[in-house]
This record gives sequence, C-alpha cells and structure tokens, in this order.
Amino acid sequence: MTFADAVRLGLAEEMRRDPLVWALGEDLSSAHGSTSAAQYVGLQQEFGAHRIVDTPISESTIMGAAVGAALAGTRPVAELRFADFGLCAVDELVNQAAKVRYMSGGQARVPLVARQSIGMRRGMAAQHSQSNEAWFASVPGLVVVTPATPADGRGLLKASIRCDDPVVFMEHKDLWLAEGEVDLEEDGEVPLGSARVVRSGADLTIVAWSRMVLLAQQAALVLAEHGIQAEVIDLRTLWPWDRDAVFRSVRKTGRLLVPQETVLACGFAAEVVSEVAQGLHRFLLAPPTRLGAPRMPVPFAAVLEDECRVDAHDIVGAALALSRGQTEVAHA
Repeated sequence: MTFADAVRLGLAEEMRRDPLVWALGEDLSSAHGSTSAAQYVGLQQEFGAHRIVDTPISESTIMGAAVGAALAGTRPVAELRFADFGLCAVDELVNQAAKVRYMSGGQARVPLVARQSIGMRRGMAAQHSQSNEAWFASVPGLVVVTPATPADGRGLLKASIRCDDPVVFMEHKDLWLAEGEVDLEEDGEVPLGSARVVRSGADLTIVAWSRMVLLAQQAALVLAEHGIQAEVIDLRTLWPWDRDAVFRSVRKTGRLLVPQETVLACGFAAEVVSEVAQGLHRFLLAPPTRLGAPRMPVPFAAVLEDECRVDAHDIVGAALALSRGQTEVAHA
C-alpha cells in the first residue's frame, strides 16, 4: 500500500484499540482528508466528529487544544499539515508540551503526536518545503520520528501514539504516494530509537532518514557497480537515534557518509558525524562526510529548485570521493 494509506491504517487501528486516541486538524473530514494524499479520508465516518475533529485554521489553537487534552488524559494526534505551518505552534509544542514532564517532576505527561510534513515537492517553493527536523531533535522532551517506508509509517505512528511523551511525527510529502509491503497479519509497531539496516556492506556506511533513505538505496546500487559495497542505515527516529547501530556499522566499514535534504549548516547530519568523529576516530579510514542543501530558501522555479536538491548522483559522488580519500562537501 502507499505510505499515506499505511499511516491512515495505523491511526485507525490505534483509534479502534484505544478510545482515548483522537485527531484534530484542518479539513480532516473533507473529501481530500486534509491533503492531496487523503490521510484522513473515511475516518470521521467511522469514528465520528468527536474523534476526528475539524478545527479553525490556526496551528497554535490546534496544538494548544492538543496539549490540554493530553494533560487531561487523552492521546491526541494534532495534524499541522506542513512543517512550515507547524512553526506557528512552536510555543505550545516546545515551551509547553516538551517541558511539562520535567517541570512537574513526572507528575504530568503530554502524550500527543504532532504530525508535520517535511521536504521538497516539485513547485511548492520556500514556504512549503522546509525540513526542520533538526530543530525539534535539539529540544529536550520531544521525540522526533522520520519514517521512510509505508510499513514504518504505520508502525512508527503506532509507537508514537503509545508513547507517553510528545512526538513530532515528520512525514515526507514525496513519500505519501510511495508504495511498499505492509504485513497486516502483525500489529506492526516499530520501536522508537531503533534503526534499520536497509542494505549490508563492508566498504562504506550511509546513514539517512525519511526520503533520503530511498536515494541512498539508489546510490548503493550504483556504487556496487564501482566495486563499493555500501551499508545503508535508516535511522527511523532522530531522537532518540540509534547510536549503537551506526557505531557498529562504522567500526566495520571505517567510512561514514550522511546525506540530508535540508540545509547543510546545523543539520542532524552534523550530529551524527560529530558523534562518530569523536567516538570512533581510531577506526576511521577517512574523515566522516555529510551532504546537504545550500543555505537558501527553496526556489519555485524547477531549474533552481534542482540546485537545492541532494540527489542519488550527489550521494554517489561523495561516496566515491570518500572511498578514494577525498573529502569535499557537496554544498556549503
């Protein structure tokens, strides 16, 4: 099934399992179910308007209501549509939801999920294309989830809803219609903080998340033609991130490449690279390398948008340079 269908299924399954799970957001009951990917279509018909709740066009209102409802004992899923729009709800999410457990000494928790779409989709320009997952990963108290496959979309949403802390669930717009196998015979929950080895290899480790996992897989196929066996690791969650899985791989390969879609400066790739450089410097055969976009807003024009994209060709080029002892970074 598609990524969007799998995540919708995961939400429906959790709502059937637990009557305290509900969702709120803009136009969830419409024919398009909030977005063109129709992630909520049919859910209000099954669960009613009191559990699939249409809200005003106000992200701060959506998040504020979700925080209060979570404190009161329910498990809301707050649909913020685009991560860009989600910035309107940062105060409620970062200054309230993320801090309540700590400030109350564990007496109160905020078990909510903030769904936000990230990444570039053709022609969506500067205000609908941001990937700001690193921002949220830096906030104590937040869990950050970035699935890459339909099965993980379903399974990680289940884990996010069951988590007792606030979770920022970030799904790439270009993955909504991507198809993949989903085992409907199993509950499918995917543990938070557990990476997945997508492809095994002994020459180079590529660590990625969200849509970049698919591009890393494409790059690995090309690298194999050059005699380089790349191990591809899908982090799945950025906080907590599976440091042990990455370290095991890099100890084996001696080389690390971390591509990210967002701006190179201050991205989560820097966190992974710095941890590996500090902790595994004796095992490294070459300096760890990261890829990212130039520090500029995403343009509308397709030819300029392409200049901002990190693609499989970029990953192949960086991997070849890394294997040959060169350390140039694709975008500065």
